Amino acid sequence: MANQDDSFIREVNEELRSDQMKAIWTRFGGLIVALAALIVLGTVGKVGYDYWQETSSSRSGDAFLAALNLARENKSDEAFAALTALEKDGYGSYPVLARLRTATLQAQKGETDAAIAAFSDIGKDTRIPPALRDAARLRAAYLLVDNGTYERVSSEVEQLAVPQNTMRHSAREALGLAAYKAGDFARAKSWFQQITDDKESPRGVMGRAQMLLDVIAASGKA
Repeated sequence: MANQDDSFIREVNEELRSDQMKAIWTRFGGLIVALAALIVLGTVGKVGYDYWQETSSSRSGDAFLAALNLARENKSDEAFAALTALEKDGYGSYPVLARLRTATLQAQKGETDAAIAAFSDIGKDTRIPPALRDAARLRAAYLLVDNGTYERVSSEVEQLAVPQNTMRHSAREALGLAAYKAGDFARAKSWFQQITDDKESPRGVMGRAQMLLDVIAASGKA
């Protein structure tokens, strides 16, 4: 077997030394080298990017968790600063999560107008995944129930109160509460009725809607 291998190697070497092989190498050698270099560079770049992506995401995740811990410890100013830095320099979804958490902190601190504006801005940012935009719209709407008009609540979430939207139940509840608070009991009844008629409504939302429907019916105002 060893003799056969040696013979094969000699034959290959002889072919490489032949004029035909020299001509091929003279013509295509530069291209072969260039392609090989591109393959190597591409492999190195892919490995480097994967490493950068993994480490960047890990750092942003650690920073986000640290900010949440600061918030839980009631260190609002430190948490706000950490989240603001993450919004600017974070990786992946963490800047968006930081924006949402910052707005939540503002609401908890009583900075309601700033929180509403922040949630509303997130809801309008088309760079953000739709589910996160919808969640931000709902947060703005619930804050507006007590701090705004029915029209402002409607501008945030009425587009979500459609059968195909998974967040329709909460959107309808916010709209019903805003209408009830505004004294528009007929409109409130309509929204609450849509909740109770929807077999997919969560139990808690349906229970609150039914309770308010009973209150409206007892009042005789709608």
